[in-house]
Amino acid sequence: MSMNESNKDKIRGDTSVDGVSHDDLDQSYGTEAMNLDTEQEKCQPVDTPGVQILQDSEHMETGLREEESERNEDLPFTQTLTITTLQKKDHNHEYKCENVGDDLHMEKDEIRADYPHSGPSVVGEMLPLNSKNNGSSGGENDPSVSEDKAKPHDLEGKATELLLMRNNDDVPGEDSLVYTATPRTLFEDEGLTSTDKPLNLNWSFGMNKNIPAFNLHDEDHQVVVYACAHTAVIHDFSLNRQRHLQGHCSCISCMCVSEDRRWIATADQGPESLIIIWDSFSGIPVHTIFHSHPEGGVVAITMSKNAKYLATVGGGPVQRVRIWDWTTGAGEAVCTAELDAQFGLQNHITFNPQDHTQLLTNSETKVIFYLWNDSSLDYVAPSLDDRTFNKRVGDFSQSVFDFGPARALTGTTAGNLVVWETISPPSIKAKSSIKPHNKKALKLMHVQKDSITVLTVHDRYFVTGDVRGHVKFYDQQLQLVNWYSHFNLAPIHSISFSKCAPVPASEKTRYPRDCSKKGDQFSISNFIVSTLDAVMLHVFTDGTVLKKALQEPSEAVHALASHPCKPEIAIGSYSGVLKVWNYKEKNYFISRIFGKDKRLHCLAYDPTGILLAAGFTDGSVHILDAMTLEDERKEPFKYAKGSITHISFSHDSQYIATADEEFTVTLFKLVSQNNGAAFEYFGRYRSHYKPIQNIIFATHLDSNEPRLLSIGMDRMLVEYDLANSRTGHLLVSSTDRIDQSAVPQYLVWYPPVTKESFMLVANDQYKMKLFNVTTKMCRKTLLGPTFGSPIRKMEVLSSDNPDTSKGFLAYITDDKVGLQILPIDGNPHKSMAAICHPNGVANLACSHDGHYVFTAGGEDCTVMMWKTNLQALEAVASLGGNDLTPFYGLLEGGRDGPLFKELEDYFYYAQLRNQGIDTMDSRQVSTHIPLKEVPFIMRALGFYPSEQEVENMLNEVKFSEYVDTGKQVTHINLEDFIKLYINHRPAFGLCMDEIQNAFRVLGLANEKGEESINRADLLQLLQTRGEHLTEDELAEYLTTLLGLNPEGGRSELSSYDATGASELLEQEIPEDVTTNVFSAEILGLPVHTKDTFEETLGKVSA
Repeated sequence: MSMNESNKDKIRGDTSVDGVSHDDLDQSYGTEAMNLDTEQEKCQPVDTPGVQILQDSEHMETGLREEESERNEDLPFTQTLTITTLQKKDHNHEYKCENVGDDLHMEKDEIRADYPHSGPSVVGEMLPLNSKNNGSSGGENDPSVSEDKAKPHDLEGKATELLLMRNNDDVPGEDSLVYTATPRTLFEDEGLTSTDKPLNLNWSFGMNKNIPAFNLHDEDHQVVVYACAHTAVIHDFSLNRQRHLQGHCSCISCMCVSEDRRWIATADQGPESLIIIWDSFSGIPVHTIFHSHPEGGVVAITMSKNAKYLATVGGGPVQRVRIWDWTTGAGEAVCTAELDAQFGLQNHITFNPQDHTQLLTNSETKVIFYLWNDSSLDYVAPSLDDRTFNKRVGDFSQSVFDFGPARALTGTTAGNLVVWETISPPSIKAKSSIKPHNKKALKLMHVQKDSITVLTVHDRYFVTGDVRGHVKFYDQQLQLVNWYSHFNLAPIHSISFSKCAPVPASEKTRYPRDCSKKGDQFSISNFIVSTLDAVMLHVFTDGTVLKKALQEPSEAVHALASHPCKPEIAIGSYSGVLKVWNYKEKNYFISRIFGKDKRLHCLAYDPTGILLAAGFTDGSVHILDAMTLEDERKEPFKYAKGSITHISFSHDSQYIATADEEFTVTLFKLVSQNNGAAFEYFGRYRSHYKPIQNIIFATHLDSNEPRLLSIGMDRMLVEYDLANSRTGHLLVSSTDRIDQSAVPQYLVWYPPVTKESFMLVANDQYKMKLFNVTTKMCRKTLLGPTFGSPIRKMEVLSSDNPDTSKGFLAYITDDKVGLQILPIDGNPHKSMAAICHPNGVANLACSHDGHYVFTAGGEDCTVMMWKTNLQALEAVASLGGNDLTPFYGLLEGGRDGPLFKELEDYFYYAQLRNQGIDTMDSRQVSTHIPLKEVPFIMRALGFYPSEQEVENMLNEVKFSEYVDTGKQVTHINLEDFIKLYINHRPAFGLCMDEIQNAFRVLGLANEKGEESINRADLLQLLQTRGEHLTEDELAEYLTTLLGLNPEGGRSELSSYDATGASELLEQEIPEDVTTNVFSAEILGLPVHTKDTFEETLGKVSA
């Protein structure tokens, strides 16, 4: 296309800046730059009718072509290998190898290191790349090495040199997969998929749409890496396999890959702020950087072209940019720069591919250029606003360096490209001291109308992605060469090209035509595009073949249901999409879109698997055919105003019950009609005054009739009278308060692992309670799993094992998924947990055969599938010991500690007390004490149960053998008492936070701002609220606690005289009782602060 000189400035849309003439611009960006807004219509680079759409189920089954690796034989090198793990960070083995000529020699200590498989327990290992030492033939400390900057070719090829080492039989590290791995190793070696833990991550559904996806391999196999919660997923779409890089305890916040796609770096924003570098060929973590950015974690990360250096941006209140030489194993950054808060949140970073000592970052309002060396990181933040060029600039999105050494580009939301130029001094003498990072805005190029969301470089082109889902290619003069506008995508979040060069254009190729007059074929590498609505598109440029690789939920995932007899899992999201997957084949076979305003919150299959019920946040309930996902009714049920929180079928599929945010239970009944049977509304009942935690159906013991129960945060267990209810009038048969202070979290029907039938309730105090299904009596209180937070939901695993005396329970906490061996007895070794969704678990489901557990992550938009290994959990439990051995570990000091000795003393003293303190008769020492002595020993040990808790403890022992013998137990031995004490006492002792919360509710703030209760009000509350005390009891207890009674209260053979007690209490107890006065001075309790509570929690969890 030709243009006259008079139109140049108009088409460029700008004027010269700081004395830079248009002739200078012509030399750098050509004389044929065109106004793309008007000229795009003339260019039709993509032959749309010829586009071929591949279905998700089509996969190419050929293997990956093994990559060739080359090495400069003239450059000797030195390499250090350091292995670090989370458990033993200070125990390192070092290897050193030298390459002289064609011979490869290695020296090492006597210990040979084998790399473990990746997994949650091993956080990282470090295998640094081979360095050619900045172009010098000497070692890393060679004085001949230039300190200015390394040339691009000096450190390239480091990753591929490791591959050559596997061909040398003399290399001691040949057993390591990092040395021997090839691009096909990760998916062809089934041994890399670990199944040795009780729960093993098997598949992940979904992706983090806010983190870029990267194209690792694009030859015969299409392999992509993307983030999913706290896991990086390497997905081979051709083989339909996944490998999971597990090591982070917090959700991955950013990720990058090396130029050769060998190394993957992931980072998070958790408390430890981990950075982990992975070998993409083997999936092994080769290096971990701990506490990289303690305040705020890592928000952006990039890797230099030679893969030797990492650059990170912190997310703290004061942002810091740090450079890391991860190949040396050093835990400290090479250099750090602290940024001013006025620069905005810098969330994008990249190295200059021509010079790794230069890099840039940008926020929405500021672009910063850096120059670093071994000791300092200098930066310049040039100014640019709408007044600079008298036109709107827009917010900055992403930036890249130009192909030359002096320029950079930044994309904006106004469709502009900002051209940055290194400031060049006018004098020749000053040019010798040019600072390449000292740049200014040279030009503002308006290249399109739509907001630019992605800016990257590939081959010799600048590539942009925008909010309309278009991908455009510009040459070095910023002329439009080609674009793809027919993808029909949401805003693009990332574009990643294959590292393989495209097949040269010829008569046999069918690349799209470019915008030149000749219309030549536009040959570029294949690439993937990911969008902000969690769609990943694979573009095969030869023939313009499109394949939708992933289409995942873009909004929260809460709805989850497993088919009762098939390997199918139904997943619903707040985006209104319901998908049913075959989890063994790893593909979905049917889906339905309900609409943008229809947000799926819960799902349930009926016991036959024919129907699927779906509850929505708008209160509607859909009854679907499980095979077609079509509605069984013309109109959905809609009786609730708030979200449907729970949904359940009865065992005979005659009833459907739902619970909603209005604390109401709604029942639907199957009614016979002329053309068959259909569900109809039966009744509603607001049975709770706080959120309902679960609703379950069961059967009566003496019949096959269904029972319906609900449990709420109001501590009420409600059973409904289905037999006597009628349409429009649902009746309640019983309401029982099942706890005094603990809040129930979930309710399940206990499997028949015992002769007595129970309901199992987990509460927020880390306790699990068994209730008799008929009498609703609390029959057992047991210590539950203590892994950071209480159990939020649980489900009994189905099993074909004929041994009915043993079972398994799957559960979730706030961020973990775990397994528990049944029957529960308080043994901590019978349970385990693993982090599944660090930002919160929303739901849990188990497969019909008990082989898989599924967890939904809610806001992280992912579902994890875990394969169970129940034998591994049993092995862990057996290693923990038998009988009382596991329980001794829960006592402070263990079997030989002071607490156990004190407990023994109290136990035998209780025998003396029962026989009479003042008797002169011979003593009968036994191994049992009467049950009536149990409360006194509990209180002597520092556990102060309420009267209701005492009754529960005594009933637990009293009826422990009733089913077998028909008799009540009246005595307890030492072993059973230890278990009773451990299971009933507070899981982590008395916490100061609980007392402070009580004072916040009951008291008022005093002059110092402390919560306090008036002395008279406190005494009144103790005598009238809860399990109130009599006036004499209160006087006795308080005078004894305050040391005002010389006798220490009353003796065991006399009564207490309360005369004058009130005057003493007024003198000793202050007018305003604060939290500290009440807990420390009056009660003298060994309370925990929040810090010590968390420390204790960590120890017990470990």
